Amino acid sequence: MPLHRLILKELWHRKANGLLSLLAVTATVALFVAFFTTAQASKRETVRVTRDIGFNVRIISRETDMEKFWADGFSDRMMPAAAAQRLADYKNVFFAYNHLVATLQQRFDLQGHRIILAGVSPAITAPDQRNRPMGYSVKPGTIIVGAEVAKRLGLKSGGSLEIAGRNFTVERCLVESGTAEDVTIYGALPDVQRSLNLPGQINEIKAIDCLCLTTDQEPLRRLRTELEKALPEAKVIQLRAIADARARQRQESVNYFNFITPLLLAICAAWVMVLAVQNVRERRVEIGVLRALGYSSGKIAGLFLGKAVLLGLVGAVCGYLLGTALALHFGPAIFKVTAASIQPELSLLLWAGGATPAFAALVSFIPAMLAVTTDPAETLRET
Repeated sequence: MPLHRLILKELWHRKANGLLSLLAVTATVALFVAFFTTAQASKRETVRVTRDIGFNVRIISRETDMEKFWADGFSDRMMPAAAAQRLADYKNVFFAYNHLVATLQQRFDLQGHRIILAGVSPAITAPDQRNRPMGYSVKPGTIIVGAEVAKRLGLKSGGSLEIAGRNFTVERCLVESGTAEDVTIYGALPDVQRSLNLPGQINEIKAIDCLCLTTDQEPLRRLRTELEKALPEAKVIQLRAIADARARQRQESVNYFNFITPLLLAICAAWVMVLAVQNVRERRVEIGVLRALGYSSGKIAGLFLGKAVLLGLVGAVCGYLLGTALALHFGPAIFKVTAASIQPELSLLLWAGGATPAFAALVSFIPAMLAVTTDPAETLRET
């Protein structure tokens, strides 16, 4: 009888064992696919959320008075606005930036109130980054108003405000943050430069870099050394708490995925192996009869391994469909920020279709060897 017919007859005769084995493979593949699909969303969400913690590098003029800088919250010394683009174009800079934003901030008297007028440039993102830019994106002729300023001046979205003789449209009013942002008006950098009579000037470049989770100062020294080559007129300040918090959160996400993956594989391996060993024990007499009838060890081993491959292939397809359905159903409710990016991972179907049958056959190898190495005479004598 051909091997494939033996395999099908075996599955039909041992329905319970076959269904349990198929369930084991399907459940494991489904869990892995669902976890992997949502884990990708988790990584994207972690990146998005930790990115929104804020910039962790501030680049200011080398001549800045640091006591005044920390007291005011911004530098009183100017740099050319082109410095941000020069930094972005500098290929050998040590830190791998994700976002660069040039800003100009100054205290400003407006209708008897002391506010902070801040101009922000469009973000310069790294060539390999497709994330939306950080910070506020302000269109020319518009402003974004802090909560306290809006309250005191009675401003609302869509209204207008005159600053230094020019009318600006209020794009939106921010909610209360409990920081200096509440008394800040954000505008497009060229507009603020004209309002402050500082054309082509900035006093800070905000950035995100990858220096984190290290106790020594060598990486920061290297960054500053490289920065001196790109921007000799500037100095760098790293907000270490923000950098480390961002890095730890991302690393925890990676560690969790690295822990779950082998755990799922181990559970699947144990489940399939137990079922395969049980199947061999239940069929000892049948195996002895087959051996006595002249079936070779290779054909009997092929029966068990072929069954494992077939169940692995069917389980891979069923598991992929089930796991994808679970990810698409529950994922958006868990990862609200990146819900739209949760999509079926077609590459997982190819991976599961190739790896799962091989994995099932590997796990069934030991039980198959037990089957073919048993002396048929001893097996039949026990009956």
